[in-house]
Amino acid sequence: MLSELEAAAVLPAKDLHRARSFYKDKLGMEPASERTGELRYRTAGGAEVLMYETENAGTAKNTALVWMTGDVQAEVDRLRAAGVEFEEYDLPGLKTENGIAKNGGELAAWFRDSEGNILCVAQEL
Repeated sequence: MLSELEAAAVLPAKDLHRARSFYKDKLGMEPASERTGELRYRTAGGAEVLMYETENAGTAKNTALVWMTGDVQAEVDRLRAAGVEFEEYDLPGLKTENGIAKNGGELAAWFRDSEGNILCVAQEL
């Protein structure tokens, strides 16, 4: 059954070299492995993120990847110091203040990677 297998997130990139630099310089992530046309990252918790080269990168309008943290403000501050710009939203049921929204039982902040993918850091309350 699928519930017994590991899963991986998949992110598109128009330019893998640019994406690799963004993930290293801004997010502090190094690929666990590389092959022609793809990068594979592994989080401290063991989750895998596969990034592959395609012209479709940045076209999704939804959150593609979320990192859970115990302190979203500290992560936002660290990422901002690295040059990450956070999205500001003012939608029915979702309003950010200084990049962070209280969304139900969590705090969340969204940003785009170099390829236009929407990423998020979140904290359960």
